[in-house]
Amino acid sequence: MRPLFQLSTRKYEEEIDLIKKAMVDLENTCNVKNGYEIGPPSSAAGWTFFNIQISAEMLDVIEKSGMMEGAIGYRIEEQLKNFLGHFLESHGSNVRIKKINY
Repeated sequence: MRPLFQLSTRKYEEEIDLIKKAMVDLENTCNVKNGYEIGPPSSAAGWTFFNIQISAEMLDVIEKSGMMEGAIGYRIEEQLKNFLGHFLESHGSNVRIKKINY
């Protein structure tokens, strides 16, 4: 399973660099190579939308390492979305995140 999330922002040029740096940091923390993919952006009504997909290997490390401990949500997909949102926020990002597929 490769979870897919949609991120949205009004400041894509600023946010994409923060997202990439945060995801590289998460890859390093998880000791995983190619742990994520960022899809191409699309714009509508002043917002830019883009997808981020996490690899199965990185998901496995996140779930088993206890990184999601304290993440709010009843189901694992809610917890992962909240964990990822807080992780990106802790790296200075201000994107909105929505689960598409888990």
